[in-house]
Amino acid sequence: MPEGRTQPLTSRVAIVTGSSSGIGRAIAAELAGRGMSVVVTSRSAERAQAAAAAIEDEGGTALGVAAELTDADAPAVLVARTLEHFGRLDALVNNAGAGQVADSETLALADWQRIIDLDLSAPFRCAQAAARPMLAAGRGVIVNVSSLTGHLGLARRAAYGAAKHGLEGLTKTLAVEWARRGVRVVSVAPAYVATELLAGTSKAGGFTLEEVAHRTPLGRLAEPEEVARVVAFLVSDDASYVTGSSVLVDGGWIADGGWAGMSPSTTIGAR
Repeated sequence: MPEGRTQPLTSRVAIVTGSSSGIGRAIAAELAGRGMSVVVTSRSAERAQAAAAAIEDEGGTALGVAAELTDADAPAVLVARTLEHFGRLDALVNNAGAGQVADSETLALADWQRIIDLDLSAPFRCAQAAARPMLAAGRGVIVNVSSLTGHLGLARRAAYGAAKHGLEGLTKTLAVEWARRGVRVVSVAPAYVATELLAGTSKAGGFTLEEVAHRTPLGRLAEPEEVARVVAFLVSDDASYVTGSSVLVDGGWIADGGWAGMSPSTTIGAR
């Protein structure tokens, strides 16, 4: 293949957390379609295995693994299972997460801690576990799936916004720490993606998907596959000089910087 052309991902292995549905499933399918072997995770073994089977039905290679990522030992067990099954690990996509809509003055500590544990602490522990074999091999990529709310503040998103801002900071820190040892760390920050998660958030937040589309400069929600293709680029050798960056997949939200067409009282939430 001529120098400068896209390199195939065949023979490489990726873990995609929270990949039995939504953005994570699209990422796993995209990577598998480009030749990677993928480890699909879910809290449910049945859901993880069903998603992996669907990828294999399309000609890909996948392993479904149940993982409760907030358990202290789960990330290390997940990485060990991957190495045992595939013999290597080239990429980790930290996609698993949850959203929350709540008034900050009444937000329960338990609800705050639940979001911080899943959306920030679990990605850190997964990155730690994945980095050990990556650093030993002198190669690897970690992609943290962040959010628009890692770049701006939205009302009633105290825990979620804090977690995603923290994830952006974590991305930068790990990137500079591990760059000279061959491991790149980047983040992808989607805005509004057409998933079941967003549909549930819209009900809790009192906004409609039509309002979101109207507020978005591109005039529509993203499809999960549009996020997946950005992740696939960042995992590939075409992004070999990209680390410590946050790639916005937001339809122009941050560039716009305003609230065009939206009531100031509207509280909408990304992903």
